[in-house]
Amino acid sequence: MVSVVINTLNEEKNIERCLSSVAWADEIVVVDMESTDKTRSLAQKFTDKIYSHPLTGFVEPARNFAVKKANNDWILILDADEVIPGRLAQTLKILSEKGEYDFFRIPRKNIIFNRWILHGGWWPDYQIRFFKKGKVTWDRKIHGVPLTRGRGLDLIAEEENAIIHYNYSSIGQFVERLNRYTEVEVQQLVSEGYKFLWPDLFAKPTGEFSSRFFLREGYKDGLHGLALSLLQAFSFFVTYLKVWEKEGFWQAEEKNLLDAVKKEFKLIGQQFNFWYFREKEKNVNIFQKIIYKIYKRMGK
Repeated sequence: MVSVVINTLNEEKNIERCLSSVAWADEIVVVDMESTDKTRSLAQKFTDKIYSHPLTGFVEPARNFAVKKANNDWILILDADEVIPGRLAQTLKILSEKGEYDFFRIPRKNIIFNRWILHGGWWPDYQIRFFKKGKVTWDRKIHGVPLTRGRGLDLIAEEENAIIHYNYSSIGQFVERLNRYTEVEVQQLVSEGYKFLWPDLFAKPTGEFSSRFFLREGYKDGLHGLALSLLQAFSFFVTYLKVWEKEGFWQAEEKNLLDAVKKEFKLIGQQFNFWYFREKEKNVNIFQKIIYKIYKRMGK
């Protein structure tokens, strides 16, 4: 038997769509984190097992609490902005009946700014969401990977096997979450002993952009890919600025700041050229590859 576990916070726009997609489950458990909208009353249409948990700023600390409220052997974790399609629901029921594995990683289809994003690290976006009770636990890190026990299996990365995630629907929503998430990320960096270095305002966002846009081919999603790569880079920029803020906005003892900043921009340009020509080398003839390799080494 399967229990669906959902943590919520002001999800009146999403909760009914989410709960309707798991009406097949044997039990639905909702753990609400101090919602101020109609989330709880809407959830009551689908289940009477609604519990409260203190607001934590991000969901991971509340997930273990929510799982403990479930009564069945198999647990399906969902966020309120996610949906389980019918074909995936059938697959999960079959897998729970067979019982050959202890947990499953399920691909997730991210819908961002009205489009399914296929690159930039957004697909297949595997998530450990279906497991035998007691086999998976979450740590207290934001977006942390859960701890697993036993045998696991990845479902094939196909659309019919994927959780549908109605992720960011607007720039405003991204910025609102960015402000909340970066507060938590700053706490984690400080707790790990990180001390602010102003060149990180260039290095960290640049590394994130390069990873998203070039290495994970975000450019193949067109303007959506570019926008998301820049927004993710901006998130890193804000995070490290907030560390500086937490340290009291100290003044950098850089005598030649202008020259130092110029050097950082030069490094960014060199990195951009490296990744640009690395991608251009793909799907071209041997002669063109040689030319691109030369340009890449020269930093042009």
